[in-house]
Amino acid sequence: MDTLSILVIVAVAVVLIFDYTNGFHDASNIIATPIASRALTPIQAVAIVATFEFLGPLLAGTAVANTIGNFIDLDEVATLLSVTIILCGLCGAIFWNLITWWFGIPSSSSHALVGGLAGAVILAVGTDHVVWGFGQLAEGHLTGVTKVLMALFLSPLIGFWAGFLVHRLVFFLMRGAKPGVNRFFKGIQIFSCAGLAFSHGANDAQKSMGIITLVLLSGGFISEFSVPFWVVLSCAIAITLGILSGGWRIVRTIGFGIFKVRPIHAFNGQLTAASIIFSASMVGAPVSTTHVVSSSLMGIGASERPKAVRWAKAQEIVSTWIITIPGAGLVAAVTYFIVNLSFGLN
Repeated sequence: MDTLSILVIVAVAVVLIFDYTNGFHDASNIIATPIASRALTPIQAVAIVATFEFLGPLLAGTAVANTIGNFIDLDEVATLLSVTIILCGLCGAIFWNLITWWFGIPSSSSHALVGGLAGAVILAVGTDHVVWGFGQLAEGHLTGVTKVLMALFLSPLIGFWAGFLVHRLVFFLMRGAKPGVNRFFKGIQIFSCAGLAFSHGANDAQKSMGIITLVLLSGGFISEFSVPFWVVLSCAIAITLGILSGGWRIVRTIGFGIFKVRPIHAFNGQLTAASIIFSASMVGAPVSTTHVVSSSLMGIGASERPKAVRWAKAQEIVSTWIITIPGAGLVAAVTYFIVNLSFGLN
């Protein structure tokens, strides 16, 4: 087996590791609210989420994978170098996922992936090999980094105001309801939690699909950017295994650190986040589940009682959002620098 084949196998394995870390990192975002509102036990929540997380990538198409796989352009880069660049970018993203998980900070795996890949590409072959999409935006088309960043940065704002309005609407419809209505909101979370898990799998697993397909294309193993079924299945399995591992450190932050979550808040948050994430998946927009879930809860809390929202914790989360892309990019760039220094790739 030649060096390129070995490197491609290693790169695919690393993507699946990233997909796994994405699963256990983001598991907390999905299971936190049903657990915090006492609608589901941890075992029930993980079982439901894992099942529908697995189905999401299999049934939702590959629009997000196409977006992620085409925001960097390595067509004119030597095959061995292009695969190495992708590998270093993934190392940056995985490192960021692990370090934020360790400290219980709900950062974005999507931001980490984008930052890691961009950082490695820019250091290795220059900014010309990043598809920025600014020119296409002037013509009314969203593509490349512009599309990725607009989706990632606009989705929390949409999540906040959608959560605010949904909670106001549900609160209005439930006016005069007896306390027993909490049993309804606990029971219905089986469906809303499943919907959020499905939408998360549909969006996040596709990011890994896009990178593996890019690796296969760069290595010359496929002739066009088309996601093979084995890639879809592998990514679905990896992210589901990550979900089953659970990100319990971040559950406390999402479920208890932002706002005191009751059954009505949990249902509204899951409904809002699932709708936004699934809609984004259908148009090929990669969004952060962490961002959407957290911002939805903030909007719900602000809608009901702004003073009850722990804005200091919210500020900490937002700060992490801001530094994730440059942080993961820096790690990826340093990784490439070390690899290049050791093996003389350029």
